[in-house]
Amino acid sequence: MVTFTGSAHTGRKLKAHPRLLEESVPFTMEADSLNSSVLGPDAVPGTPEFDIFVKEVRKEMTSKAGQKCTAIRRILVPENLMEDVQIALGKQLSKTVIGDPLLRETRMGALINNDQRETTKSQISKIAQTAQMVYGNLDEVEILGDRAQKGAFMSPILMREDQPFKNTAAHEVECFGPVSTLMPYKNLDEAIELAHMGKGSLVSSVVTGDDAFAKAYTINAASSHGRILTLNRDSAPQSTGHGSPLPLLVHGGPGRAGGGEEMGGLRGIKHYMQRCAVQGSPTSLTEITGIYQPNGAYKKAENHPFSYHYEDIKPGMSLETHKRTLTDNDIQNFANLTWDHFYAHTDITSLDGSIFKKRTAHGYFIISAAAGLFVYPNKGPVSANYGLEDIRFLRPLYHNDTIYVRLTCKEKRERDVAGREHPSGIVKWYVEVFDAEPVDYENGKTDEEATALVAVATILTMVEKKQTVFPEITEGYIKSALAKLDANAKPQWGGTMTPQHMVEHLEMSYRIASGEIQDFEVATPEEYLEKVAATLWNYDKMPQNHKMPLMKDGELEDLKHEDLETAKQQMLEARNEYLDFYKKNPKATTKNAVFGPLSKYEWTLLERKHLSHHFEQFNLIG
Repeated sequence: MVTFTGSAHTGRKLKAHPRLLEESVPFTMEADSLNSSVLGPDAVPGTPEFDIFVKEVRKEMTSKAGQKCTAIRRILVPENLMEDVQIALGKQLSKTVIGDPLLRETRMGALINNDQRETTKSQISKIAQTAQMVYGNLDEVEILGDRAQKGAFMSPILMREDQPFKNTAAHEVECFGPVSTLMPYKNLDEAIELAHMGKGSLVSSVVTGDDAFAKAYTINAASSHGRILTLNRDSAPQSTGHGSPLPLLVHGGPGRAGGGEEMGGLRGIKHYMQRCAVQGSPTSLTEITGIYQPNGAYKKAENHPFSYHYEDIKPGMSLETHKRTLTDNDIQNFANLTWDHFYAHTDITSLDGSIFKKRTAHGYFIISAAAGLFVYPNKGPVSANYGLEDIRFLRPLYHNDTIYVRLTCKEKRERDVAGREHPSGIVKWYVEVFDAEPVDYENGKTDEEATALVAVATILTMVEKKQTVFPEITEGYIKSALAKLDANAKPQWGGTMTPQHMVEHLEMSYRIASGEIQDFEVATPEEYLEKVAATLWNYDKMPQNHKMPLMKDGELEDLKHEDLETAKQQMLEARNEYLDFYKKNPKATTKNAVFGPLSKYEWTLLERKHLSHHFEQFNLIG
């Protein structure tokens, strides 16, 4: 793909390049754009919308000296407000300090070079054949700063075209500089027609407090614009303005603007990707796309799907539940619990003329009952219900109907994890609720042809990922690792640290965890503490050669114990005291010099990382 931003003339030349035509290379162009801004009839002087409009036009004329593809080139104003806008805009432009951009007072700089200034003046002369210059001077401009004397500066120029339907230069000639043309409209239809006369623009804006006017303009002008901004007193304080496309919005425009598209969030990436349609059976498409397709083959789960970690769940993995009968009492109790007393659930005397034959189960009771059938009660990798993406009820269920549910993995999505939670992904589950015995209520018999599927939904769960980086820390594991450690072992990193220094350091960490040692200050600045503490929850190894704040600078600690074996024993005793402390005080928190106050579970996470770090340092793992 080739993307181009520049003049329409150059863009058309590139687009017609023989090699691009020969290879059918996609070409995206952003070209000239005679963008418009419309003042609504309600936005008279004295209203916030009038002031917003004038300031927005002034900003778009002077920002980057008007050298922006999104700058306002055409100012569309109700004919009875032309004089008011002209005077107000002139006053605003007169406040614009032009000169050296390094000076604090400067509000508008120079054009890119003298050639561009002359080109801009030449384009102005074309519009001036029918339009009047009502602000600015092509030959004189007051400049601030000695350095600015050689720059390609020019005054902001405001043109006025009183017959914009007859004289079309302002709709056809782009002055790529601080230039805009004021023009009147009589009614909404004229404003829309004038906007279309730009023959395709990147952006238009409409400033009005009348949402009906904004709606009519937007709907009818949209076909000629890539983006339309509506501004009023409510939105203006947070708006980025007429000339600022947002990254999540598509940027580009039809016709004269080049017909290209870019940005639009993730869609912006897809502009550069080749699309291919894929056909096949639901089962084949499930395998190809990684997204379960309804009516595709199920993959029976050996265990409950909620007992698997994120990596082990596969699209199509499925569970069929046992059955549940929905009783009359169930329906009435749900109505009382939720205060949903819709007649179909509570007043069987009112069913005549409705689609319901008997007392009907609430749709949300059906989904709740379905959840009761498929939810795994034990604590496991599924950490939370993340939401309900879609739901559809296909036909009613009545009291004494029996249901069962099929839970199938539909799709998996990665997610960024921030804060105190373990790495996880999002799993979308396709939920199908079936009537175990469909009944033809006209004759009271089982209906073999009736569809058994009564409801479908997609639910989302957060599912933890496997922790495979660190071994689980047990007393047996620690003793086994320490048994491999002798006094002559050398560290892979950490300079002069000896095995005994390492063991005594671990002993100290246990004594800190149990609260025995707390006479120190947390070294991590308060503003970073939460982010640092959250790293305990991830599965990343600790950084090598990181100095603990409580250790001496540039030298080893004095050894406390007679030898390595004694140090090992003291470390194990300190660990037992730490475990005993939290058995007696399960809700306690004690502080760590790096991570701040930690709970019992967070100390467990730190122990796993910390011991693994030092055991790997001395080759004790494996």
